[in-house]
Amino acid sequence: MKISRFKKSHKTLVFFATNFDYREPYQVLIDATFCQAALQHKIIIEEQIKKYFQCQAKLLTTQCVILEAEALGAPLTGATSIVKQFHVHKCGHEGKPVAAADCIKSMTKDNRYIVASQDRRLQQSLRKIPGRCLLYLHKATPVLEAPSDASKKCVQKRTKQLMLGKQVAKIDYMKQQQGICTTENDGTPKKKKGPKNPNPLSCKKSKKQKESPQQILHRVEQTTLTKAKRKRVKIPAHVKEALSKP
Repeated sequence: MKISRFKKSHKTLVFFATNFDYREPYQVLIDATFCQAALQHKIIIEEQIKKYFQCQAKLLTTQCVILEAEALGAPLTGATSIVKQFHVHKCGHEGKPVAAADCIKSMTKDNRYIVASQDRRLQQSLRKIPGRCLLYLHKATPVLEAPSDASKKCVQKRTKQLMLGKQVAKIDYMKQQQGICTTENDGTPKKKKGPKNPNPLSCKKSKKQKESPQQILHRVEQTTLTKAKRKRVKIPAHVKEALSKP
């Protein structure tokens, strides 16, 4: 197998393993249409799939798939003999078989199967559901289909939610570090503190009111009178002696 093909298949498997919990050994659910295409191109399914994946893979089918292939008769005789070679997995329809496509849809609801089918209708319906992995034959070559738009959108949405949750947690942590957390450690609402007094250094000094001319004149007069009252007259000593003589 070419390196580019292996890289593409490996990238697809990693995508589904990372985002939708697909694990080794990968379980490949095969229907009669896939077996019919393999018969026409004369390939051995188990050999080609293991060579394509280059890892452990378990090939499965269901009783409904076998019964539908048998009911179609001679055209699918070879495909029926091939599909019977795989391990028959319980599908829950024992005694009341359903169409192979419906059986495969129900099987992929809660389990991680790589669906190997050439049924176009089945492929289209599975592409609309996130997490469905498809395998088909292009002539004699197995091809693991790239993730559908539904799977990509699901992963993008999940990633956005995860990133948003991380951002919220980071913001809460920063609030706690700065002491502005809105909740206590036990989850109860934190009491809000009242307004603090303004910083005296940041306050502007009050401006003095301007005085009118009359107020200025009155203030000057009062100052002059006060100073006049406090003024003392000094009498020289010889004058005091002269006044004291009879």
